[in-house]
Amino acid sequence: MASAPFLGALLFLSLPAHAGDSLGEALARLAPSADPQVIGLAVKAAECAQTRSGQPADRLAVIDYSKPSSEPRLWVFDTVNRKLLFQELVAHGKNSGDANATQFSNAPNSLASSLGLFRTSDTYTGKNGYSLRMNGLEPGVNDQAMARAIVIHGAAYVNAAMAKVAGRIGRSWGCPAVRTAIARKLIDALKGGQMVFSYYPDKHWLASSHYLKCTDGQLAQAEASVAARAGS
Repeated sequence: MASAPFLGALLFLSLPAHAGDSLGEALARLAPSADPQVIGLAVKAAECAQTRSGQPADRLAVIDYSKPSSEPRLWVFDTVNRKLLFQELVAHGKNSGDANATQFSNAPNSLASSLGLFRTSDTYTGKNGYSLRMNGLEPGVNDQAMARAIVIHGAAYVNAAMAKVAGRIGRSWGCPAVRTAIARKLIDALKGGQMVFSYYPDKHWLASSHYLKCTDGQLAQAEASVAARAGS
């Protein structure tokens, strides 16, 4: 296995902007271990949702489930200031796969992760401690997330030491669980209407997701809104 991955809050890591960078390009440069195409899809989906709803968001979390759970595959960005806030390990559901997630579900009691775009809601303290509810925005794909209690929470089984020994971290019941040491800070960065994008190269979802089909004009409007918030 490769050397232990760098984890943790990156405390507003930013890079000088390149002239003409789109938001997707700028965020991909901040996270060189991420697939830039996945970052681009996440930005497109998030901007599409904000344009359609009229509800802006300043933070975007990207989960790439095509990567093994032993590698950091969760990135949290400040999209207004174009900064990387977190780069983390994240768990998938026990029925999604072993070291690699390959199966996804929207069904209650499936114990599997869901794909697609989510908008975060409120926080609460439950059996897994401080947790963040999410609304799944894609019918038939993740819209049962609230009913299934698919939330972001901390878990002791999410740790690099286990990944090094076992080749994977522990698995959840479908929740994108993170390390307990950073759970509260990460949740506080994402609570209250921010965006979460969970990716896997599922051909049916990629072809059918309404949030990946916004027009260039709609996306340009969203980029302009982000730029305006950055200048305020």
